[in-house]
Amino acid sequence: MSDFEPFYDVSRSYEDNYEQGPFGAFAEALKDGNGADAAGTTSEGALATFLGQPVNLPFGIPAGPLLNSRFTTAAFRMGFDLATYKTVRSRAWGCNPFPNVLAVHPKSADGSLTPGSAELDEGVLADTNYETPISISNSFGVPSQSPDVWQPDMRAAIEAAGPGQVLVPSFQGSRVEGMSEEEYIADHATTARLVKETGAKLMVMNTSCPNEGHNRLLCHNPLLVGRITEAVKQEIGDIPLMVKLAYIPSDDALELMVRSTVGHGTVQGFSTINTISAKLVDANGNQALPGAGRDRSGVCGNAIRGAGLDMVARLAAIREKLGLDFKINGVGGVVSPADYQAYRNAGADSVMSATGAMWDAELAHKIKASR
Repeated sequence: MSDFEPFYDVSRSYEDNYEQGPFGAFAEALKDGNGADAAGTTSEGALATFLGQPVNLPFGIPAGPLLNSRFTTAAFRMGFDLATYKTVRSRAWGCNPFPNVLAVHPKSADGSLTPGSAELDEGVLADTNYETPISISNSFGVPSQSPDVWQPDMRAAIEAAGPGQVLVPSFQGSRVEGMSEEEYIADHATTARLVKETGAKLMVMNTSCPNEGHNRLLCHNPLLVGRITEAVKQEIGDIPLMVKLAYIPSDDALELMVRSTVGHGTVQGFSTINTISAKLVDANGNQALPGAGRDRSGVCGNAIRGAGLDMVARLAAIREKLGLDFKINGVGGVVSPADYQAYRNAGADSVMSATGAMWDAELAHKIKASR
């Protein structure tokens, strides 16, 4: 893999990537100055939609590797018609120490991880031997610039979208020491208002990352998510809201999530999944990522495709069962055109790829060519 350069350089710090990136083919796309990709519409000859917005193909990159407007603009020029601006907060927030990304090697023959399996707690090998199909750690801690930095940059990112392309802002609330639950809810609403001020046509609320230093996920509390989305909707009005979910093993909990949000008219879609949490170890069985509280990390890429497809299929079944109208964005392990189609077949209205796109900048073009 030494001759390939992902657009997010895993050998550099988050801060260096933010200031100097993107790299590889994405950097070349920015130099070209040719504007947005002109890959055309879907094979049906008409635009698809994403939360009501017309798109050439409902495929793109989810929250994570697109750090600012340079990254999102390059994504558009490389044919990714949905570009998600990395999750922002109501205040500046630092990144976990470098390194943040390691190659992850599950024991299974196909390189997959199974939610709830013993391997996740016993330890999964992680090192710098990057091989395709790629799986990696995602240990950033959801860093964010302050609003006075990200708001003007997000406006520029929105304006850089070409015909049939949409900038998708991602946001989340920030829990700080001593904060009450009501203040935590209010911080989500404040951040959503700040996103709305950029001219965003839709937005995604991240409930799927460990909440500031521990392994609890907001999406595992459907009733609280319901309360938060009520507050967010009061701020953003008719702007469509999608919620990003991690893997939820219980059908009852997943249905409660739908009932608590879509059922109350506050949410128009779900994006799933983010990562699968695993204990990461080096070849000697020691903690792979340095620092306290980093014995576990989210794993993304090829290893989580099965879990992502499972969540999409279960959400689609709940959608049919309840007769509710909401969109499903399938994420996790999309590294080929066949993976894109598998998600669509499972019930996804749109599909995104982070790790796969990092290691194959031509992935959107390949999917369009295959249709």
